[in-house]
Amino acid sequence: MHIAACVWQEKGSATAASMGAGTGGGALGNWRVAVAALLATAGGALNCVVSFLVFSFLDVLDMVLCVVYKLVDYAVEAEWKACYCSAAARDGTAGAIFVAPAATPGPKVVRLSPSSAKMQLEDVSDTLYVRPSLLSDAAKKSGPAAPTLTVSPAIAELIRGKIDRAPRPPRHSPCWSDCDCKVCHSWSAASRSSYLYVHVQAPSTPSGVEMENVVFIHGFISSSVFWTETVFPAFSEAARGRYRMFAVDLLGFGRSPKPADSLYTLREHVEMIERSVVQRYRLGKFHVVAHSLGSVLALALAVKYPDAVKSLTLLAPPYFPVSKEEAGAATQYVMRRVAPRRVWPPIAFGASMACWYEHVSRTICLTICRHHRTWDRLFRLFTRNRMRTYLIEAFMCHTHNAAWHTLHNIICGSASKMDSYLDVVDGQLACEVAVFHGRDDELLPVECTLAVGARVPRARVTVYDNKDHITIIVGQEKLFAAELEAIWRRSAAGE
Repeated sequence: MHIAACVWQEKGSATAASMGAGTGGGALGNWRVAVAALLATAGGALNCVVSFLVFSFLDVLDMVLCVVYKLVDYAVEAEWKACYCSAAARDGTAGAIFVAPAATPGPKVVRLSPSSAKMQLEDVSDTLYVRPSLLSDAAKKSGPAAPTLTVSPAIAELIRGKIDRAPRPPRHSPCWSDCDCKVCHSWSAASRSSYLYVHVQAPSTPSGVEMENVVFIHGFISSSVFWTETVFPAFSEAARGRYRMFAVDLLGFGRSPKPADSLYTLREHVEMIERSVVQRYRLGKFHVVAHSLGSVLALALAVKYPDAVKSLTLLAPPYFPVSKEEAGAATQYVMRRVAPRRVWPPIAFGASMACWYEHVSRTICLTICRHHRTWDRLFRLFTRNRMRTYLIEAFMCHTHNAAWHTLHNIICGSASKMDSYLDVVDGQLACEVAVFHGRDDELLPVECTLAVGARVPRARVTVYDNKDHITIIVGQEKLFAAELEAIWRRSAAGE
């Protein structure tokens, strides 16, 4: 059962924790070990039980919110909006998606083969429409199987229609549940809807030194301010005079376009970075710096431009090596690692709600993102303007549609691609590779970076003690800026 397995996992953690608890000697040391193990096991068991109850409730709540949002969407925007939660049941025929159109009797088979549907659907993660409830997971004795699905006509149209139809101008009017402020909606001008927002920091006067380019890619539910308000001001005068720095807002985030009809696939994200930075500013060669989810896009960009990338710096990359036993359901495996459906630690709870519950996460976006200006004012009021609030803009200026699809199609959907990307970096790229991680990162464990280092042996791996997913940069901006400058100098010296 689910709870029993959870307690077993927590026992393993408790054993590891207790090994370091016996600082004393003899009977006193053994007593401390026993108490530490008992407390850790009890805490783990409590976490499992509470998590089971909470996420079982969320399973039901998400179904209720599905109906609520369909009614409200129709009332406000006069159209029924398809969602992924109505998709499915598993079917016995491997390698096929069955669609039952109302106009024809019987199901219509769409094969996932290289010559047909897979060419169109390969960018779409099955975790969008295969997210078993906690109760159904608890009834299983084995791990997730490779998804073979029966998909409702609405889901098929949602996916196939968006991919197959000819490109069209993005919808400029925001959904009623999305923010329409000047920051979030600045892309709606016709001249801006085809490009990402890019913050460019370049020397004001020529320094006589050959200029180098650096592309910064932020992580999930973030924006370019994650870089521009942290490391950009911390660079030395010499670096500011030598490097042109480009910090992008990814598609759907910050000031960049947020098309309502996009699936926010890996291809879409990478192509927008190409068009908005590499092609628009005519970058011949460039360094890449990426955080978290942005590391996946950085790797895809490096694989596409192997001769152009001068150095590759990844912070907290979401790389979970998939075993042969899990290879048939790699996306499901990564989803469970990133979002384990636990109430503790809090960051795991937040990730689980964002990943497993389409309508609960939309409610969170409605509460936080749509009203981010209010939250910003309240934060300034309660702190009396003594703290900078740039992270509010970084974490709250996106749409639910963008966050939901990006999380599934990039983090989960890239599970089967990461090994090949890293193999290309190891075997075909000659550039400097550096990977950083915070040892206290509770969202993406440090093992992710260690696995990257094992896959790319020449990579320089740095693990910061007492740093997490955010404080790996925030709080030590000057140190990290100096690390980047050293990487870029080594890259130049190695040419």
